[in-house]
Amino acid sequence: MENSIEIVLGLLLGAILMFWTYTYFRKKKSKELTEHQSVVLLQKIRSVCKLMTIEGDFAEIYRYENTRRHFMSLFNSKKRALIVINAKAQIGFDLKKVNMYADNEKKLIILSNFPEPEVMSIEPELEFYDIKNGLFNSFRPKDLTTLNKEAKEHIREKIPESGIMETAKREALEAV
Repeated sequence: MENSIEIVLGLLLGAILMFWTYTYFRKKKSKELTEHQSVVLLQKIRSVCKLMTIEGDFAEIYRYENTRRHFMSLFNSKKRALIVINAKAQIGFDLKKVNMYADNEKKLIILSNFPEPEVMSIEPELEFYDIKNGLFNSFRPKDLTTLNKEAKEHIREKIPESGIMETAKREALEAV
């Protein structure tokens, strides 16, 4: 009886020791090593005089699908992605286009040729969902760069529909 208890305890301790050893080496093996290296190069400096009046946040769900035909159009390979675009658009005015005159007698500054509002920048942030590669048509880094450009253009097309340009005009009149 004592002999069988010793065997069961030995097997139990052995199983616990093996499990602990396995998890220890598995964790050690699965550690990630990520290296980052970066060099920042300043390419150009320019003088700007811009007035940002509105910053709009846009959220859009964008569906991308690309079908490539193979073997004399007998076989289609389709890749697709569902992308959530969160973008920040800044609308403002280029003040270099404004003509300014000073009336010293009346102590006034007169602004003329005030430009129309324009999109100063669009900063898209893409989150990829449901990426499906085709059998002979998979996503490459170039495709992701193209998707980023298309997303930016998609938001640029939606800006006039949002009424943000008119709001930018009103804000500019209040600011000036």
